[in-house]
Amino acid sequence: MNALAKKLLNKNLRKNRVRSKVQGTAERPRLSVTISNMHVSAQIIDDTKGVTLAAATTVGKKSTGTMTEKAAAIGAEVAKKATKAKISTVVFDRNGRAYAGRLKALADAARKEGLEF
Repeated sequence: MNALAKKLLNKNLRKNRVRSKVQGTAERPRLSVTISNMHVSAQIIDDTKGVTLAAATTVGKKSTGTMTEKAAAIGAEVAKKATKAKISTVVFDRNGRAYAGRLKALADAARKEGLEF
């Protein structure tokens, strides 16, 4: 097994471990965050119905700045959409990523806009 395959396998193991403990409900949906090399996406998902309640992404936008700044902007945007959808509390799904850097910036921006998790 090469290094890249091992890295992806470890990430999937972490992701599945987190997902087994984090489930979104109607009262407390799941805030799922995906961060790639170029883009940041966040969705608020009700897992009981299997429906996305709110979402924000940098795909298709002319956003400038560092990835940390983009992540913070997406965190604020998804929190504003959540308050419009009358969602105040969520569970945070970090998708196997370490809670640091870009992910922390997104979470802090969402908390600043009033989202609780």
